[in-house]
Amino acid sequence: MAAGSAVRGVGRRSRRLFDIFVAEVPWTVSSRELKEYFSQFGSVQRCQLPFDKDTGFHKRYCWIKFSTSQDVQNVFQKDSHILEGAKLALREQSRRRHSQRKNPSE
Repeated sequence: MAAGSAVRGVGRRSRRLFDIFVAEVPWTVSSRELKEYFSQFGSVQRCQLPFDKDTGFHKRYCWIKFSTSQDVQNVFQKDSHILEGAKLALREQSRRRHSQRKNPSE
C-alpha cells in the first residue's frame, strides 16, 4: 500500500509541471476552443477556464494541462499565440496555488 501512495504522490508532483497559465483570453473563446487550439502542440488533458458567478462570463484566464513536458515545450517554441485577434499571454506553471498554501514545515 505504501508503494502505491508513493507512486500517486510522484505522479501528482510531475503532472503539476505541465500546466500552462494563459491570460488575456478573449471573452468569446470557450474552453473547448482553447483545448482545440492547444491540441496542435500535443495532447491536452484538461482546460480549466473559471467563470465569474456574478457576471456569467469567464475571467479571461485559464490553465492548460498537457500529457508530457515535450507538449509544453512545443507551445513555448511558437513566438506568439493569437486567438480571435487577441494575443494570449502564457506562463509555465511549476506549482499549483493550493500546494503553496501548505505549512512550510511539511
